[in-house]
Amino acid sequence: MLDEKMNENQTQLSSWILAVRPKTLPAAVGPVFVGSAVAVNDLSFQFVPALACLAGAILLQIAVNLANDYFDYKNAIDSEERLGPTRVTQSGLIPPAHVKMAMVLSLVLAGLVFFYLSLVGGWPIVILGVLSLLASLAYSGGPFPLASNGLGELFVFLFFGLAAVCGTYFVQTGLVTKLAVAAAVPPGLLITAIMVVNNLRDIETDRKAGKNTLAVILGRRNTIIEYRLLLVFSYLVPVVLFWQYGTGLFMLAPLLTLPSAWMLIMSINRESGRALNEILGRTAKLSMFYCFLFSLGLAYGLT
Repeated sequence: MLDEKMNENQTQLSSWILAVRPKTLPAAVGPVFVGSAVAVNDLSFQFVPALACLAGAILLQIAVNLANDYFDYKNAIDSEERLGPTRVTQSGLIPPAHVKMAMVLSLVLAGLVFFYLSLVGGWPIVILGVLSLLASLAYSGGPFPLASNGLGELFVFLFFGLAAVCGTYFVQTGLVTKLAVAAAVPPGLLITAIMVVNNLRDIETDRKAGKNTLAVILGRRNTIIEYRLLLVFSYLVPVVLFWQYGTGLFMLAPLLTLPSAWMLIMSINRESGRALNEILGRTAKLSMFYCFLFSLGLAYGLT
C-alpha cells in the first residue's frame, strides 16, 4: 500500500515537472544574466533586485507554459497528432482545473515579485509587471490569443528580450541606456528562434486546428529563412559592440558558439516533424551558452 502511494506521488511529481517544462527555463534565465552583466559593467550591480528579476522571469515562464498547456487544450488545438512534447492537460495526466490553478498561482507569485521590484524601481516596473502578467495570459488565452494570430514571435522578442534585459538593468540602475537596449537584442532573437522551430514543427497540426502562427502564415520555406536570419543577426551585435566599445576579446566570446549555430542553420532545412524537436533543444542550448558568454563579454569586455 505504501509502495503504491509512493509510486503515485512520483507519477504526480513527474507530471508536474513535465507541465512546467524545465528545458524552457533557460530562456528566462539568460536575459536576466545579460541585463545584470550590463549593470556589472556600469559598477551598478545589485544582487537582491537581480535575484528577484530571476525569480520573476522563471515564474512568468512557468505561467506561460501552464497557460499554453491549458488554453490549447481548452481551445481544442492539441490533438493526438501533436508532434511536440506531451501536454499534461490534453493527455489527461493532470486535470485541467489543476493546471489552471497552478497557472494562477504562478502569476500571483510573479505579481508579488513585481510588487517588490516596483518598490525598488518605481512606476515603470509597475507598468512592466502588469503588461508582463497580461501578456502571459494573452499569449495563448483570451479573445485574441497572440500565438494563434501570428504575434507569438513578436511577443517573445519584446518580453524575453527587450523587457527582460532592460527591466533587469533598470531595477539595478534606475535608467535604460543604449547599451542595455543593444544587449537585449541577441537574447530576444535567439529565444524567438526557439519559438520559430516550435511553430515550424507544428505547421500542419496548427493549420488543421485553425491556429494561425507566423509559421502557418509564412509557410515552411520562409519560416526557415526567418530562423536563419534570427541566428545570423544575433552574432552581429557582439561584433558591433566590440567595434564601438570593446577593450578586450571577452566581448567576442559569444562567437565561440558560432559552429553550433552554423550547424543549426545548415540542418534545419533537412528536418521536419518530430525530428525538429532535436533542433529545438539544440537551439535552446545555443541560447543558454550564448547568453552566458555574452554576459561575460558585457561585464568585462567593454569600456
